[in-house]
This record gives sequence, structure tokens and C-alpha cells, in this order.
Amino acid sequence: MKFTLQHTDSGSKARTGVIETEHGTIQTPIFMPVGTAGTVKGVHQRELKEDIQAQIILGNTYHLYLRPGLDTLEKAGGLHKFNGWDKPILTDSGGYQIFSLANQRKLSEEGAVFKSHIDGSKHFFSPESVMDIERIIGADIMMAFDECTPYPCDYNYAKTSLGLTHRWLDRCINRFRETEPRYGYEQALFPIVQGSVYKDLRVQSAEYIAAKDCFGNAIGGLSVGEPAEDMYAMTEVVTAILPADKPRYLMGVGTPVNILESIALGIDMFDCVMPTRNARHGLLFTSEGIINIKNEKWKNDFSPIDPMGHTFADTVYSKAYLRHLLVCNELLAAQIASIHNLGFYLWLVKEARTRIEDGSFSVWKAEMVKKLVQRL
Repeated sequence: MKFTLQHTDSGSKARTGVIETEHGTIQTPIFMPVGTAGTVKGVHQRELKEDIQAQIILGNTYHLYLRPGLDTLEKAGGLHKFNGWDKPILTDSGGYQIFSLANQRKLSEEGAVFKSHIDGSKHFFSPESVMDIERIIGADIMMAFDECTPYPCDYNYAKTSLGLTHRWLDRCINRFRETEPRYGYEQALFPIVQGSVYKDLRVQSAEYIAAKDCFGNAIGGLSVGEPAEDMYAMTEVVTAILPADKPRYLMGVGTPVNILESIALGIDMFDCVMPTRNARHGLLFTSEGIINIKNEKWKNDFSPIDPMGHTFADTVYSKAYLRHLLVCNELLAAQIASIHNLGFYLWLVKEARTRIEDGSFSVWKAEMVKKLVQRL
């Protein structure tokens, strides 16, 4: 597995690169559609490849561990064989999901005890077991097991949590190094920088993670309710420390504006459920601004969903038709809207890549940010 840095923008820290895996190459900056339970909701693999042009998708360790379970995934030959996706896959570690369970989990030095959201059964994740689970899932990129701190949290909690995350990371790395991939292709491990919105903790964590010399590095614990200004400030602090010759992944981010601003700060990889979740409720991201397709104003608007025509869905279906499907609760509405939103996100990062390479990124970004926040 290899990462090659290709271009750096002269007016910002934005950059382009290529990640090479045995399931294909990933051109950065990149957005990764989220496939929580082994599927990107409402979207076929063919549409992901051909229409949306996704280069990598996510799987969720917590959800896949519970259903379909490790026995099924191992018998299938891993998640790639199970869901028919032959391009790269990244798996999170389940840390965020366990954090979100709040009253149904208990953390200790050993790991996390939690109750299943499905049937209330009790389970235990340790750094070692999570590495084993991600090996069985067969992700090309595996995330370290960490604690995602809530926002807001006080300084002492964030500091104590950071120490635990770092100790867990050492155990993850040890387990990763003493085990082998299950299915004959290379896997990489990304540590996760934590520290809430406290600069000194973020610096400490970034330095600790950078010293581990893993294939790539992630920034977690942001986009959890903090103001966008804090997210950008912490990201800027961390990217100044993380090595430039390794990919940087900002977890769970975010809106189109968040993505452009973070690209300008030197981030390479993004994921978020927002494109598909918002699509199912009729909220569309376009090159001209944000559309609530349920609004009456679109009832007789027969123009394309997005004039830029990012996907097949944009060029075939009108705003009026998509609104009609959504009002009628037709399943096709969620599918068309999801394809559109994901296609737009992938277009956005691809266009950012082009602009970084031709030197027009900063000017283009400033123009796009103004458009992207508009409610149409």
C-alpha cells in the first residue's frame, strides 16, 4: 500500500495525492460514502461505481459485528466478497458508535462493555478484539480503537480520555503487527488524534500519533456538536503536525462547506452520513445551493435536479418528479436523492482536486462557499 503526494496549492494547504491499495487506487481529496451495515443505503454497487464514481466506501465495525456477524463475514471471504464491492473499503473501529450508546456502555482500561441496540445483549470490545474483528471484515484501511469524547466535555475528562486512547492505540498497533490479513491482501492501520477542542491536548495527541509512523492518520472527536470555527481551528493545529507524506482523514465531516474548508487545511479524506440521510428527507445539495425538494415551489419545476448534471439521476429526473415521488413516499425518491447527493459530494472533491492542480483552488473555493450555503 502506498501514498503519493502529487500537488500542493500555493494559496492554502490543500493538496492532491493517490492512495494505492490492492483493491484499486484512491485519488485524494476524496469523499467516502458510508455503508454502515455493508451497504450504502438505497444505492446499488453498480450506481456507486458508474454513476457516483465512488472510489472507496466505509463499513461499520460495530454494526457488522452484530449483524451479520463475524462467522458469516469470514465464511463469505470478507466484506468485499459479501457485498460485491471490489474497490477499497475502510472500517471504523466502533468507538464512535459505542460513544453514542451513552448509558448502555462502560469504559475501562481493558476496553468497553456495551449493550446491543438490537436486543440488549452484552458485548465487550478491547483494542485487541477490534483489530481481530477488522481483520475478519477485511477492510483495506482499519481504524484504531479509541474513545470519542462528547462535546462539550471538561478539560480533565478530555485529558484522561486522551491517555486511554493512546494506551489503547499502543495495544492496537501491537495486535495489528502480530496478526496477518485473512484474505491475502494488505491492510493498513490509521491511529486517531483526539483531544476535544483543547489545543494543547490536540498537539500532544498529534505528536504521539505522528511518532507511530502508521500508513495514515485520522482526526476524530470533531463534528460532534462543536462550532465549525473550533473544528477548523483544531484541524489546522493537527495538520501542522501530522506528516505531509501520509494521508490525513477527518472523520465524520461533513457539509460541503466543511469539506472545502478542511481541504484548504490539508485534509485528504472525508466521510459522513449527511448526503444519504438528508436525501431520504428531501434535502438536496447542489452546485447552486441547498434545496428542500418537498417545498411547494418545486411542484411544477421541470428543470434538472442540478444544472451541472453530476449523475445520471440529475440528467434524467426533474425537481417536480422527485418532489412527486417523495410526497407519495415512493422508495425511488430516496434512491434518486441519495444518488444525487453522493454524486454531488464526489463531484465536489473531484473538482477541488482539479482546481488544486491548476492553481485556481482558493478563488474557486471562495465562490463555491457562498453558493453552497444558500437555501434555494
